[in-house]
Amino acid sequence: MRAVTIAAVCLLGTLVYVPSLADDRTSSNLARAKIFLAAADYRHAIDACLKEVVEAPSAKSYTALTYAYQALDGYLEHLAKQDKWMQVEHLYLNLAYQGPQDLTDPPDVLPRIAKELMQQSAQRQSDITAAMANRLDKTAVDTLWQQQTAWRKAHPDDWFLGVSPEWNW
Repeated sequence: MRAVTIAAVCLLGTLVYVPSLADDRTSSNLARAKIFLAAADYRHAIDACLKEVVEAPSAKSYTALTYAYQALDGYLEHLAKQDKWMQVEHLYLNLAYQGPQDLTDPPDVLPRIAKELMQQSAQRQSDITAAMANRLDKTAVDTLWQQQTAWRKAHPDDWFLGVSPEWNW
């Protein structure tokens, strides 16, 4: 009898707890993206934002993805200005790395070429996702970009490693 009571309590607790996990899903993708941005792990930051777009499509999620692409672009520009080409190469490898098979067949490329390839792709994807966000809710997107503009002005040398606090990632 005691085992049945414990099982019922556990089941009831699970039923009550699952919806709160579903509510946290949206913020967990963006929370992970924020951590990845801080680590300059743009592959995972973009992946987390893409997951957010798929799981909770909205102007905010498309804007978050747009920002991840822009942060990648900004970081590349920062590295180039600092003449840190080895870090550009590392970033390229991070983005190109797909799994253990790359350890035996690495995707090598010259860092300056890698920078141009990554920036062009990031800028193109940023334009596409920004347009999608605007189609969903231009007013909300304008507000988000005003917040982001203030963030960039306040952090001119490292804005691409984080997001505006108003975004609540």
